[in-house]
Amino acid sequence: MTPFSTGLDLVEVPRIRALLEKHGNRFKERTFTAGEIAYCDACADPAIHYAARFAAKEAVAKALGTGFADGVSWQDIEVLRDGRGCPSIELHGGAVHVAELSGIKKVLLSLTHTKEMAAASVVACSG
Repeated sequence: MTPFSTGLDLVEVPRIRALLEKHGNRFKERTFTAGEIAYCDACADPAIHYAARFAAKEAVAKALGTGFADGVSWQDIEVLRDGRGCPSIELHGGAVHVAELSGIKKVLLSLTHTKEMAAASVVACSG
């Protein structure tokens, strides 16, 4: 696999907490998949985990080179966790189409967060 592009995003957890408090399920269902919602809602402080996933989606959209345009929606980018808790990205719908057109075969993800900030870094790989 050869690095093709990168994406990086930083999110303030209080901003996501405010969106969750103000818009609740409407914000969640527009932005996150059912699996992401189930995972985050099961955490002691869901806002931190929602913020990390929000950052991941932004970082992937940047690495795809489209942002949330050209048919790429928030739910087309999903953060999964393996049995060890390592995060990964699964693309759906318009994000798959954009990745295929660009020759992107895999997206690598790293997440980090504190009580105040969440960040995501991605590397989109081709070949």
